[in-house]
Amino acid sequence: MLVVPPVVALNVPQAPNVLTKNKITLPVTFQPVETSPTVATAIVYCEANFGDIDGKTANGLIRRSEKYKILSVIDSQKAGLDTGMVLDNKPNAIPVCRDLADALAQAGSIPDFFIFGMAPSSGMLSKYERGLVLEAMSHGMNIVNGLHEFLNDDPVFAAACIACKVEILDVRKPREKKDLHMFSGRIAEVTCPVIAVLGTDCAIGKRTTANIITSALNKAGIKTVMIGTGQTGLIQGARYGVALDAVPSQFCAGELEATVVQAFENENPDAIIVEGQGALSHPAFSSTSFILRGSCPNGVVLQHAPRRSVRCDFEKMAMPTPASEINLIETFADTKIIGLTINHEQMNDIEVSAAITKYEQELGIPVTDALTRSPERLVEMVLTAFPGLKGKQAVNA
Repeated sequence: MLVVPPVVALNVPQAPNVLTKNKITLPVTFQPVETSPTVATAIVYCEANFGDIDGKTANGLIRRSEKYKILSVIDSQKAGLDTGMVLDNKPNAIPVCRDLADALAQAGSIPDFFIFGMAPSSGMLSKYERGLVLEAMSHGMNIVNGLHEFLNDDPVFAAACIACKVEILDVRKPREKKDLHMFSGRIAEVTCPVIAVLGTDCAIGKRTTANIITSALNKAGIKTVMIGTGQTGLIQGARYGVALDAVPSQFCAGELEATVVQAFENENPDAIIVEGQGALSHPAFSSTSFILRGSCPNGVVLQHAPRRSVRCDFEKMAMPTPASEINLIETFADTKIIGLTINHEQMNDIEVSAAITKYEQELGIPVTDALTRSPERLVEMVLTAFPGLKGKQAVNA
């Protein structure tokens, strides 16, 4: 059995985040990355959440995974469907299965990994899910856990690892405190543009946009590295990243700073893209503030969902406007908003075009939809803000 060891400093362009209840047929096709026979195989558990906000880990892995060959997704409510059709109206031959037994039958052999593909607000396993994970271990599958609950610290799961001769990868578990970084100011040594992709809410598509910007810039000849800041990007195989919401607050800025500096020194990129978390205006999250402090971005792309009236998981909390979020970000940090990107959930193509026109007129900045409009618009957005990158583009051509 192939066993992939835990990754500490975890980049490769990340998978797009889910845009829920998408009514648009996407012109951009996100197919799973071509994998060699040595890549670990995996099934992803996402019961009752595949294609929805809380299933963002499974959604991301289906759209792109550098580390695992995804064989199927478990969600009894969508069993029998093609995962690509569920997400993007594009078939990819990866099925949605009814349960673990169905997934194993369709796999034909025991996969290397069982990935918990949901991100519930509780961050914990339910009683049923605990039993299911233990059942997967009994079949000889290693476990990938992106929750705040660290299964290696649980005596029952620790014993199961020994009995079943498998491993649990607690993706969010930070390093020992003695190995964590305090902010040092070394971020000033990073001389290429650092661009953060932030949002007006959580689970709004920041990773989607960050991934597409990174890919588009690289295709345009601008060497770009992406920094992951959440569990999904790390599970996908990110080479540079940290699960920021699991790091003690005193070390958050320093851990991200150290990761950005490491990527800059190792890769000598023309630009660095930093994935956002939460929203600066959202009282339930503090990650955005640490991203702004730790990476000190030269520019920010803001992601917004025009049809979302209230915050995700907070029904009594109204969404902010892009203008108010921009004002807050530029007041909080020495940076500038270089563009707005649209999450088109609950919108058709005509409505997306109208929103783009409206926000460009209101805000005076470039606006686009990363999924339904040409990636070239994102490249233009970045080059307009950082014209010096045009020279890098010519040199790398």
